[in-house]
Amino acid sequence: MLDVAIAYNRYKFIGNEFLTWLWFTIDTNQHFLKTVDETLTSLYLGNRLVLENSVNDASEIITIKGDDAGLEEGLLSLRKGAVVIEMNLAYKTENQEWKFTLKGESLSFAGLKVPETGPVETQADIEGMVLEKAYLYEKAIAMVDRLFNIFLQLRSSVEWSQKTVPNIKKWIQV
Repeated sequence: MLDVAIAYNRYKFIGNEFLTWLWFTIDTNQHFLKTVDETLTSLYLGNRLVLENSVNDASEIITIKGDDAGLEEGLLSLRKGAVVIEMNLAYKTENQEWKFTLKGESLSFAGLKVPETGPVETQADIEGMVLEKAYLYEKAIAMVDRLFNIFLQLRSSVEWSQKTVPNIKKWIQV
């Protein structure tokens, strides 16, 4: 059995590959994303993207941020061998929006902002508001969990090397 630290270091690239694949999927196949969550109207990159390019023993971190930031630098970094290590996402359903940052190495959420809940007017409303907030947090986490499970199935299949990787390389070169 692998020691936890050894396993972590050996497989930490999976989260970064997931985020890179997710950017590719967001950019090229929004229809597929709607099959993951039928209430989804859009999933898109928010205002921050962090990439890492490790060459030999050196590591270069590229951060792209801003509401109207172009992602050309990010694609250029991908061409040079970088992977996404952190991305800000906006997840929208019919009338609700979640915003959060997802970190690749640990697949942890940061700054998760959930849609507003109804007003609390009485003491009895507090329990309902807490349950609604918990549901809203769980909805975003469950969506990412479903995407990650789909990614893992794809990543461990022959389709990954035969179809997905060539499509990602083609997307990066455009």
